[in-house]
Amino acid sequence: MRLFRHVLAALSLSLLAVSAGASPANPQSGVDFRTLEQPQSTDSGKKIEITEFFWYSCPHCSAFDPALQAWVKKQGDKIVFKQVPVAFRDSFVPQQKLYYALEAMGKTAEMNPKIFHAIHVERQRVDTDKTILEFIEKQGIDKQKFLDAYNSFGVAAKLRRASQLQEAYKIDGVPTIAIDGRFLTSPSIAGATLSNQPESMQQAAALQVMDHLVAKVAAEKSAEPAKAPAKKK
Repeated sequence: MRLFRHVLAALSLSLLAVSAGASPANPQSGVDFRTLEQPQSTDSGKKIEITEFFWYSCPHCSAFDPALQAWVKKQGDKIVFKQVPVAFRDSFVPQQKLYYALEAMGKTAEMNPKIFHAIHVERQRVDTDKTILEFIEKQGIDKQKFLDAYNSFGVAAKLRRASQLQEAYKIDGVPTIAIDGRFLTSPSIAGATLSNQPESMQQAAALQVMDHLVAKVAAEKSAEPAKAPAKKK
């Protein structure tokens, strides 16, 4: 199974490389990405903040995840990558709690691929308090520690913040990527003209737009004048 996952990941990256030529070469606001009317504040300092809005049960989020994680790794310390699980309905909330509980335990990087695989490949239900706990127990994660995090005040606060961010960024579909609190793109946005092509081509288009926007923001940040040190009285 591990070998199969490696082969699948390599194949996905190969498809992205082949399809990159069909990606937008000169991305335009309103076409390949959206520019927020009200920019959102970020807390990543000189680094560029990249936020993915996603949903575990979204097949497109699952399909995009390997390429997105490879892209994030390629950026190195130039960016800060964050994820926000969305809730378009109340039934999404248990999966939001799942994500933030795992985040509190430092296990999202390890568990996210397993959750996507369980839902979209093995067709397991991992979307209610009961089915989530059953899944977690099978992964060898301490049940009580997970429950403590799952039902904690900290996770409840993160849920409220996720709702605020979802509204502030006007998220109407997932996966959606926010860049520097100002721009939004996604495979469906960047790949709109490729709707009759394989999904890998739409993903490649989104990644190329993200490269463009990261370079744009980086250039703007480097051009900002350094603040003069305060004069001593």
